[in-house]
Amino acid sequence: MIIKNGVIANSSISFKADIKIENGIISAISQNINDNDGEIIEAEGMYVIPGGIDAHTHMDLDVGIARAVDDFYTGTVAAAFGGTTTIIDHMGFGPKGCSLSHQVGVYHKLAGEKAVIDYGFHGVIQHVNDDILNEMDELIDKEGITSYKIYLTYDYKIEDKDAFRVLEKAKENGIVITVHPENDGVVNYLKLKYKAQNRLTPEYHAKSRPLECEAEAISRMIQMAHMAGDPKLYIVHLSNALGLDIIRQAIDRGQKNIFAETCPQYLFLNEDMYKLPNNEGLKYIMSPPLRSKDNNEKLFSGIEKKYIDVIATDHCPFNFGIEKQMGKDDFTKCPNGAPGVELRLPLMFSEGVMKKRISINDFVEISCHNPAKIFGLDKKGEIAVGFDADIVIIDPNKKINISKNILHENVDYTPYEGFELQGYPVVTISRGEIIVKDNKFLGEKGRGKYIKRKIM
Repeated sequence: MIIKNGVIANSSISFKADIKIENGIISAISQNINDNDGEIIEAEGMYVIPGGIDAHTHMDLDVGIARAVDDFYTGTVAAAFGGTTTIIDHMGFGPKGCSLSHQVGVYHKLAGEKAVIDYGFHGVIQHVNDDILNEMDELIDKEGITSYKIYLTYDYKIEDKDAFRVLEKAKENGIVITVHPENDGVVNYLKLKYKAQNRLTPEYHAKSRPLECEAEAISRMIQMAHMAGDPKLYIVHLSNALGLDIIRQAIDRGQKNIFAETCPQYLFLNEDMYKLPNNEGLKYIMSPPLRSKDNNEKLFSGIEKKYIDVIATDHCPFNFGIEKQMGKDDFTKCPNGAPGVELRLPLMFSEGVMKKRISINDFVEISCHNPAKIFGLDKKGEIAVGFDADIVIIDPNKKINISKNILHENVDYTPYEGFELQGYPVVTISRGEIIVKDNKFLGEKGRGKYIKRKIM
């Protein structure tokens, strides 16, 4: 296969050239590649970028009261239509006291015969003891799991002393610790307070999880990481400017190995959505919640100034007409999460690149290169000879009016209904195979490969 005449955009440079693909690998990048036996894809006037990497999804997640309605088939098909060729999924909690490998086994069964793009798993830590810490070492070689998530809230929240032990282990073996940062005590106090006052509409979901709760937990983890020798610390789904300021201050004073992720919902949506009529605010119940409009702008500034490293989605969809209605009389009973895996690249390209907020290279850096580099996907995230031929062609002239009806996520709404986008993926190639072209899915169920990640 040869992709001809497109503008190749990597994280640091753009240039016009052809790409030759053989056996799923990029074999040549040069001017005027000709091969009479190869399939030709004409990309004149288009951007040719590395396949997108979404480092934060929740496919088929069981949250106890409900299950996410995208499994590893429907979710990865949707991802492919949006130009994402690799996901790293955050595994859900297992039984109390289970080993780290327990959930790895569960998720291999969930994903193995369904995923249409390549995938990996973040480990999840529910409790900490010597066995768990030793198993973190074992799963690096055995499963290629080089990152773990800890939660500072929810049922399996990790206490500070155990979080510190995990950070020490990460410093020792080089893995990444991702953290969901919220102050559990204050959040639960406020939820009970509003419930006692019969304030149960969706807007009180946001009020029960104020941005200070998130920022405090971010600060706490940054300080603990520094005490543990500065292991790799990755803040997931950053939603507000106060937390960003804390991250910025730590980086500016020289602390190493701090990484931050935000999501399109925190850039393009805001807390006014919780007040929509007919309980539509339930669509936007996620944690952390949507914030005020001024936070949207400040987070985008954080991307521009490179204090935010990654754009992910936290894709975790529940139907508005079914699962979300569990919270119609009480926001605390609504499953947390929203869809987004299909629109990550289109939103960031349209609102970032086309509106000149970020360059095409910055777009590739936060959407492809950085997640690959941080999480050990050593043959992905760049268009380079020897790398996997994960490639997306974006037509900057294609205009799309977003509607649930044109998307492929297995859910009955999109938070971005009515958004008008300029520029959209038209071809998605995964390891040299065209899996989406001209809005048609051409891949096969189960063709995605599990990727053993490396320490980088």
